[in-house]
Amino acid sequence: MRGRRAVILGLGGVAGAVAFMLGLGAWRTRGRPSAKAVLPLPIGEMSWQLTDHRGQAVRPANWLGRPVMVFFGFTWCPDVCPTTLSDISGWLEELGADADRMTVALISVDPERDTPAVLADYLANFDPLITGLTGPADQIARAAEGFRVAYRKVPRDDGDYTMDHTAGVFLFYADGRFASIIDFHEDRRFAVPKIRRILS
Repeated sequence: MRGRRAVILGLGGVAGAVAFMLGLGAWRTRGRPSAKAVLPLPIGEMSWQLTDHRGQAVRPANWLGRPVMVFFGFTWCPDVCPTTLSDISGWLEELGADADRMTVALISVDPERDTPAVLADYLANFDPLITGLTGPADQIARAAEGFRVAYRKVPRDDGDYTMDHTAGVFLFYADGRFASIIDFHEDRRFAVPKIRRILS
């Protein structure tokens, strides 16, 4: 049922803010010859193939014809990802039946750990409209390039690793054109109006 909330909302905002600033800063400034250069490609111009948390192949063409909301993250993320996915669940609940007209996806930046089964278990904590996508590292990289997303593996002192990544939620019109981004630190009151614009 829609309205399920994450049970693992971390409050480590400092680490989340650092990850957000690194990722979004790179997304906004990387190779910036013009304003157009930093925008995500239209979905129809992207070229990647990933697998959803149900084991089905997904390509950009599968998303054309429906408004799209996309977030990049990973299941081991301690704060930004569960917070954002909980926010998305709340937005979908507020949209009511209109939410069923959308494609909503989490694309993992950690394919080493985020198998379809791991994504399925993780996403059970959030709205069932959210689909998890993973795949080979080269396909994740192609998807990130299309969305103009930055991410990188960060080793930890204990021998494990975490991921820094762009933390915005990307919105696209049904014809595949990029509409806008909901920044992680943006006032959440503005999120649902932005989403309603891609539905109208």
